[in-house]
Amino acid sequence: MATQRRIDLVLDSVKRLLRIGASANLLNLLQKQHPADLAQIFSELPDKERDTAFSLLAERNGRLAMEAISELGPESGAALLATRSADEIARLAQEIPSDDAAALIDYLPEELSAAVLDLMRPKESGVVENLLEYDEQTAGRIMNPHVFALSEDLTVGEAITELQTNRDVEMVFYLYVVDERRHLVGVVSLRRLLLVSPETPLKRIMTADLISARVDMDQEEVARQVASYNLLAIPVVDEENKLAGVITVDDVIDVIKDEATEDIYRLAGVSGDERVFTPASETFRKRLPTLAIQLVTTFAAAAVVAFFEPTIAKVTALAVFMPIVAGMGATAATQTLTVMVRGLALGELTWSSARKALLKEVSVGVGNGILLGVVAAIVAWAAKGDPVLGVLLGFAMIINLFVAAAAGTLVPLGLRAANLDPALASSVVVTTMTDVVGFGTFLGLATVFLRYLAKSG
Repeated sequence: MATQRRIDLVLDSVKRLLRIGASANLLNLLQKQHPADLAQIFSELPDKERDTAFSLLAERNGRLAMEAISELGPESGAALLATRSADEIARLAQEIPSDDAAALIDYLPEELSAAVLDLMRPKESGVVENLLEYDEQTAGRIMNPHVFALSEDLTVGEAITELQTNRDVEMVFYLYVVDERRHLVGVVSLRRLLLVSPETPLKRIMTADLISARVDMDQEEVARQVASYNLLAIPVVDEENKLAGVITVDDVIDVIKDEATEDIYRLAGVSGDERVFTPASETFRKRLPTLAIQLVTTFAAAAVVAFFEPTIAKVTALAVFMPIVAGMGATAATQTLTVMVRGLALGELTWSSARKALLKEVSVGVGNGILLGVVAAIVAWAAKGDPVLGVLLGFAMIINLFVAAAAGTLVPLGLRAANLDPALASSVVVTTMTDVVGFGTFLGLATVFLRYLAKSG
């Protein structure tokens, strides 16, 4: 809370200094902020003020300005850069690590990104272009190719000398060991390096059994490995096991945040790259397809209701309680679905453990269905004076909560087996199933026992 209050105060000061045109004071204030705090400040400024503040900072402290928009995210950061000349973007892009630069350049318009790459220094441009050749959301795309490596033929003393002469090393907690053809053969910790005699060969103290990621590995799997093995960094190798780069824990945190955001958004049918201040026209375009699909599937539930229209006409009380059955099923399904999608994302849920998860969710669904069904039955009986109506409502709720639990477990598993994102369509599919089953069960039971309900109509 204290940090947020401080950022709010800085934001107010930035707005005031922009309003009175106090550029020198504004620059001094911005340069005292951490890049992450600057990113939050930029995100809350109106477009014109954001552009002015960033331009001022970029002119005097390009590295800090670029670190801030890297924290802002590649899409928002690229939008801030896109109004500038290719020359300026090329100069600024060289102020940050190549993996961050590649992420930003990838979101620029195609012609502009090509011009920026042409204007960057050949070495930096080549590195960024190589990163952009890897598929999005893979280890190769997010790795830092500037990784410090030691030859396996060195002694500890020689390795320490190498380390002292390379001051721009991103990760020194782990020192990777390679052979003469740059194949990754081991890793040694900095602590281990400093605790043995200088004459000791690296081969003797290195760990040959190490965790690494392939350049084509999905970034979510990379994050899972880093979390599972409590790593501060993970080396990235190509198909020949040659050391290609390193992914550090700060990059993994960004991946986890992005993947979690994407899954939450997709469960709600929202595009993964939508943000609070995304333009209304773009938000409209991104949300419309999911709503259109939902409209089509809703007609399936409406068709079920229409099929039982004669029953509803005879017992109008059914229309009062129909939404309860469908609504409870949808809520229960969303609970199960959220847990299952998270389990799949973290690797906790697989086909081998699916049966155990299914039995657990079904038992919970049936248990909740029985308890809540009894409550709903009593309320319906008291409200309409018809015990049969209450019993039918209770049974319909038990059945629908069972279906909700089963569908909430099996649908995301099925989508994952089909190589589809479980969060992408699960919500629409499962909600449709609970609506159709809920309406169908309640109205179907009412049709079967219609003669016992006729008096309450």
